[in-house]
Amino acid sequence: MGYFIFHRVSKLKLWFSRRSRARRAEKFMAVMDIKGGERIVDLGGAPEFWDNVSAVMNITILNLPGYNPPYDGSSHHKITVLEGDACAAPFADQSFDIAFSNSVIEHVGGEENENRLASEVHRLAPAHWVQTPSVWFPIEAHNNMPFWWFYPTPVKKAFMRSWRRRLPKWAEMIEGTVVIPKVRMRQMFPNSNMMVERSGGFVKSYTSYKRKT
Repeated sequence: MGYFIFHRVSKLKLWFSRRSRARRAEKFMAVMDIKGGERIVDLGGAPEFWDNVSAVMNITILNLPGYNPPYDGSSHHKITVLEGDACAAPFADQSFDIAFSNSVIEHVGGEENENRLASEVHRLAPAHWVQTPSVWFPIEAHNNMPFWWFYPTPVKKAFMRSWRRRLPKWAEMIEGTVVIPKVRMRQMFPNSNMMVERSGGFVKSYTSYKRKT
């Protein structure tokens, strides 16, 4: 029954996620004053996110080997999908107009790699947009559990043991996720603006952004 509920919640979450991505894309266009033609590096992203951005851009998507989703080339954007490490991106300094990363920095493996990713964001482009989920949203963004970050450690471990048996790859992703508080985002992006996304009165995510000059 627990996994039936999990899959039902996952399907419902998918619908809300699509709506959330569309709203986030609209906000990205407005806040970053997107005109079209911008060179974007998307660190850890997927082509489907950009379906909601109408202005045509030149987008390079970088993911670890084996992590790029299938892409059939049908986007209205010019999209290049590459394999590589976003914490050590294979591009020259200031190769892009905007460095973009959506719900990725919490997965890179702790503070050292978070700092490396932030450094790459600053190095690759004069402008950036980096988003991460908030610990204060009632439903955890990755495993759908209510108030997951506040469970006692033994309870979390019990869930993880069960998930490793039934959903090993998914459990590995959950184990590698580290919540990043607002103050930590400010430390990594000290000269950036901070946007707080809310849903239903709860803080849903934080975005550090810097506009083009």
